[in-house]
Amino acid sequence: MRIVGGVDDELRTWLIGGDPSIAWQVERDLLDLPGSTWSATQRRIASEGWGERFLAERSPNGTWANGLYGPKWKSTTYTLLQLWRRGLARDHPEAVASTGLLLDKPVWQFGVGRDEGVAGFGLALSSWFTIDDDRRDDLVTSILENQLDDGGWNCRTPRTGSTHSSFHTTINVVEGLREYAISGGRHAEDTETAEQRAMEFFAAHRLYRSHRSDRIPDERMMRMPFPPRWHHDVLRGLDWFRSAHAPQDERLEDPVGVVMGHRRKNGRWPLHANYSGKDWFRMESGRSPSRWNTLRALRVLRWWDGTTY
Repeated sequence: MRIVGGVDDELRTWLIGGDPSIAWQVERDLLDLPGSTWSATQRRIASEGWGERFLAERSPNGTWANGLYGPKWKSTTYTLLQLWRRGLARDHPEAVASTGLLLDKPVWQFGVGRDEGVAGFGLALSSWFTIDDDRRDDLVTSILENQLDDGGWNCRTPRTGSTHSSFHTTINVVEGLREYAISGGRHAEDTETAEQRAMEFFAAHRLYRSHRSDRIPDERMMRMPFPPRWHHDVLRGLDWFRSAHAPQDERLEDPVGVVMGHRRKNGRWPLHANYSGKDWFRMESGRSPSRWNTLRALRVLRWWDGTTY
């Protein structure tokens, strides 16, 4: 059996036979194909498959479902998050314009406070969809100022006496910091230290456990739904470590084992039930193996120890 980039012919054919938003990431992250190849596949997202369907739901006023943050999961914020995770072109004019609406009227602000996790969404989207102005830099500065002593973030600031961070909030923030750093933001050097502190926070908790009692506060974090919405889970956390090119940490052997435990005999991963809410459409059925989760699990395992599966 021929192996390409750690993926056998049968699995390779199945993965790249899916939507372009999956296929281009398979070509880049698993098959090591040239940029000219995977970028050509990536360009198809706007005119084919799921990307085209999401874009078709955009209203003339630049919103989705006539809301910036609600309703979940069809609003402008959550639909743009779908397009970001699929890899729609950074300079796609409609996505850039709609992201600008989120900065014009920040959905993470509420009175004198704000939601740090949603601010992380704003940072990720404005970094990917090329909003390069002071508003994005001001956003990252305030996010860095609100990092807690344990290395993570909590959802609501100003702080109300809480000293322990939230898994959910922190993963949303660090994904935004990662995109900001990749985009070459002016404060990218400052985000590196913040990411290192967040890595220690997650590693100390092995991504889903109490650092004191070893208890699992929410067993749903061991599941693998996709898209993750605003929720943290072990695969999402490991994929962030991978994207940050983090060194191997033995404390992450536990969550890697959780991911491996979900692998089916055919070498593919399932899709676990997602969180309740209204979707534009269903991309994958839980009854069939998931290309999304198989892609994400394989690239995490490749980062973890270079093992081929």
